[in-house]
Amino acid sequence: MQFTDLGLSAELLRAIGEQGYTTPTPVQQQAIPHILAGRDLEALAQTGTGKTAAFVLPILQRLTHPLIGQTHNQPDTPLQKITHTAPRVLVLVPTRELAAQVLESVRTYGAHTGLRSLAVFGGVGINPQIQTLRRGIDILVATPGRLLDHLSQRTVDLSKVQTLILDEADRMLDMGFIRDIRRVIERLPKVRQNLMFSATFAPEVRELAHTVLKNPATVEVARRNAPAELVSHSVIKVDKEQKRDLLLHLFAAHGWHQVLVFCRTKHGADALTRKLEQSGVRSAALHGNKSQNARTRALADFKSGKLAALVATDIAARGLDIDSLPRVVNFELPNVPEDYVHRIGRTGRAGASGEALSLVSSDERIQLRDIERLLKLDIASTVLPGFEPQHNHSVPRPSAGRPPAHKPAQARTRSGTGDRSGAPRPPRPARSGTGGAKPASHHSGQRHR
Repeated sequence: MQFTDLGLSAELLRAIGEQGYTTPTPVQQQAIPHILAGRDLEALAQTGTGKTAAFVLPILQRLTHPLIGQTHNQPDTPLQKITHTAPRVLVLVPTRELAAQVLESVRTYGAHTGLRSLAVFGGVGINPQIQTLRRGIDILVATPGRLLDHLSQRTVDLSKVQTLILDEADRMLDMGFIRDIRRVIERLPKVRQNLMFSATFAPEVRELAHTVLKNPATVEVARRNAPAELVSHSVIKVDKEQKRDLLLHLFAAHGWHQVLVFCRTKHGADALTRKLEQSGVRSAALHGNKSQNARTRALADFKSGKLAALVATDIAARGLDIDSLPRVVNFELPNVPEDYVHRIGRTGRAGASGEALSLVSSDERIQLRDIERLLKLDIASTVLPGFEPQHNHSVPRPSAGRPPAHKPAQARTRSGTGDRSGAPRPPRPARSGTGGAKPASHHSGQRHR
């Protein structure tokens, strides 16, 4: 199937072609026809599958052309190709980074449509956003907190919204946005199209879906909590006090040039960044206490190769889209095993191989066991000469009644974020399929307003 087979307009096909894409990814092939037909949609799709374009392209189409089909919960009139003061499409996202990246996708694929769009999120001044809203927009991308700020100041009108998209719904629920989401939904027209994209369908996500969606079509292109395609997993056992020196040794010994390093806390990320910088490794920290400008600059410098290391909390675990990222290092294991999956999903993308290396101290042996159980994987561990741990790494035996761990499978997994057959996202430069949004877990403790 080609994009030309999906019934998209010449303006959209031109923009897609300018990005070098020809063939839609599995989530795009499955989702676009349902959205064009006006149906509600429940989609299980992780970042890296092309999910952003899967909703951006059809909503652009519906804003500029009559509906291909009608459903019971849709207006009888087609969307008109004119700019309204009040937005007709609302995209709710959990983080500032994802808001900016969804907006970038909207403007890239809508370059020839004349539609206006805006992203509103905290960490930046609200007045420029108010001015743009007054001039009129068609598509509004927003984090829940900042959108509620605008609603309280009566600077945005949601009465004309015809399509609501909840992107990374599970992430928004993880961050405690459920009440904010419900408050926003109360301000929307009752008759509208609803689209929900989520990396997992946890019970709370299902509950929200049943509340919001009406007779939805269902699309699933990644198994729940599936690790990234072609990622090799390895562990180096080391005492906690030796981790920083070991990491510096690895940078020097292997000439690493682009490494995403995960820490549990903002303080830990800042301390590690200072250590790396002092030792000559160009680094920056990425977490919720950084200003929006600092976060944007750090990510841009990392992508361009100016930085060898980006040290992040779990705020960056979802949504970061970095081409050919060779390696993710877990300086500290996450407390929740699912967050490991989101962290390592930044590497091993677009058909390329990747490495997930974890530096594991004795106090993290329980987290490591839980990760192996989740992945059904026995992760190979090593000890480096000069960094031999002095503390016991053996895992305590489970108490009576505790379910046994899954038996180990293999040290390399191919279950990925592509379609159910395991097909990876189309590689570049034979770029087939438009890329999705490019940033994140609640353990950073930050709510993005």
